[in-house]
Amino acid sequence: VQLQASGGGLVQAGGSLRLSCEASGCTFSTLARGWFRQAPGKAREFVAAINWGGAGATYYSDHVKGRFTISRDSAKNTVYLQMDSLKPEDTAVYYCAASNRKLSSSSSDYDCWGQGTLVTVSS
Repeated sequence: VQLQASGGGLVQAGGSLRLSCEASGCTFSTLARGWFRQAPGKAREFVAAINWGGAGATYYSDHVKGRFTISRDSAKNTVYLQMDSLKPEDTAVYYCAASNRKLSSSSSDYDCWGQGTLVTVSS
């Protein structure tokens, strides 16, 4: 597995979780790392992304802006997703990904993917 995502679980609405994603096998030079999610019966959607270099510019979907925070630890080659004020509609499998192209909300710009971690938010 090239990207190892962890931290998912069951939480009540209004609660918090922090996802982690460590990269161990993506062989290209990473320009950005992102999180996507896929709920049952729905298409995969963008959640958040962060530039891997420089000041670490971030980009969020409107669905999570103000509730989720993406961050990085370059020394650990790890990206985090802090999820607060969780809602039942946040229930999904969350995937981390890496891009050697640009900071993007399009899954087609990401070339290296993790196996996903399940987040379940109960009402």
